Amino acid sequence: MRGLTSYVLMPLTFIGALNWGLVGIFGFDLVAFLFGPATLASNIVYAIIGIAALIWLIWMFVDRPTRNDR
Repeated sequence: MRGLTSYVLMPLTFIGALNWGLVGIFGFDLVAFLFGPATLASNIVYAIIGIAALIWLIWMFVDRPTRNDR
């Protein structure tokens, strides 16, 4: 699962955070710019990024080291 987290989930979450930063600071939605506003492609991109962030968040809590792992 570490490979999935490092190579897939983390970059997708970073892209989502970058997009929200652009929206918040400049009012510019990069995903809508690239794929069109409210298109099927942009909705799929938003869904994939959201699912990746959710899986990564859950994985962070599940994969916490115990006292025996230290």
